[in-house]
Amino acid sequence: MTDRDQVLVYGADWCRDFRRTRQQLTELDVDFDCIDTDADAQAAQRAQQISDSTKIPVVVYPDGGHQVEPSNDEVEEKLRGLSII
Repeated sequence: MTDRDQVLVYGADWCRDFRRTRQQLTELDVDFDCIDTDADAQAAQRAQQISDSTKIPVVVYPDGGHQVEPSNDEVEEKLRGLSII
């Protein structure tokens, strides 16, 4: 599996929305990778370029789509649309 086949979540542990999204993906048994924007300045820049915002989390999907600070319902809808769940 490559990164292009995986859900990527850019964020930081201090962010409540990041922790919520990470928990949701874990509970849904989705293969995902978390990228810590506090620990990696280049990752923070990538997230900002993707979202055109400094808000986190930024969730990037295998189809190239992304969501910024998505609700659980938005994440679930996207995952179902991609047949990931």
